[in-house]
Order: sequence, then C-alpha cells, then structure tokens
Amino acid sequence: MERSTTATGEGSSPVEGGGARVPPLRPGRYDPADYVGPVLRSAGEAGVSPVLLMTVLHVEAYKPHHPLFERLWQWWKPGASFGVANMHRATFERVRRTHGLPGRWQDLRDDPAFAIHAAALHMKDLDRCLPKRHVRRYTRDELLALGYNTGERNMRAFARGIPPGPMARSYLRRFRACRSRAADALTDRGDAPGTGRGEV
Repeated sequence: MERSTTATGEGSSPVEGGGARVPPLRPGRYDPADYVGPVLRSAGEAGVSPVLLMTVLHVEAYKPHHPLFERLWQWWKPGASFGVANMHRATFERVRRTHGLPGRWQDLRDDPAFAIHAAALHMKDLDRCLPKRHVRRYTRDELLALGYNTGERNMRAFARGIPPGPMARSYLRRFRACRSRAADALTDRGDAPGTGRGEV
C-alpha cells in the first residue's frame, strides 16, 4: 500500500487515492468518516467487514488523532496506543511480523491509512482465532471488536460465554451505538460495503 505522511493545514481534509493525509490540526474536526477510502481498501484486502473496521474507528475516536497531540500523549503516557485505530506497540509488532508490514509503530500516528491497514490485518488475525460457533448473545463482529479491545484470549473466552468485565461491556455498548453511524458513513459515499465476513 502507498504510504503518506504529508501534513495538512488546519482547514485541510484527508486525501483519497493512494493514501490519507493526517487529520486536520483542530481536534474537533476529526471524523472517522473522512477515511472511507482507506477503510474500504484495507477491509477488502484483509477480508474483514468494512462496517466493523469503520465502527472501531468511531469507537476509538475519543481522543484527538493528530501527530502533535499523539506525541504529547506519549510523552505523558509512554505506553499509549497510536494512530486513528489506537493500536498498542505489542499488537502492532505482532501484526508487523505476521504480515511483513513495512514501517514502525510510531508511523501509525503520522499515517492514518497505514494505521487503518494495520488494524484491518489485526482483525483478520483475530477472525482466524475465533471459533465458528459462539454464544448467540454476540455477533461475530461484536466479538472481533471485543478482541480488538481486550485481546485474543479474552475474545475467545467471551465467545464461550464467559461474561466480559465492566470496561469490555462499556466498549461493546459504544460499538453497538456507533455501528449505524459507521454504516451510514460508508453508504453516504455511494459505496455498498455489505457486512463482509465479520457478521453473523
């Protein structure tokens, strides 16, 4: 995939095509819907649901996603996650080794398209680990989102029926609340993403 690390001005917007520029400087202007192109491409390449991927971006939009803010965030909290998909270093390194990704963990904060691509590949890996049969209270997408948030081992436990803790339950509530907005963002662009492999 093409990489783009070109910074934009305050009023700029991400660029579709080969890559995506960084979000505008004002944090209030950040909108995951600006990254429909990278979401559709990365979800298609990884074989995961674009609605799942876009919904996770909406859930993870709770903090400003701009390289400057993320550098400050890391100075205050060295173990913080990076990029528009909020990926931790250990997770990124596992995805990088598995899929031979170029680039470094720090590049996630500068290149949203790269961050989205890494997140899609991580969801692909989680999907491979998720049993085909699971408790009926969750859809496959919901379990993958929980896996993205809490890790593979917890995801498999939830799939067997072990109840999630309060933080995972909160994440699941936000995921469910954001899902229709994420789907609308994809269809508003004239694309018909469907649900992909992730939905049951």
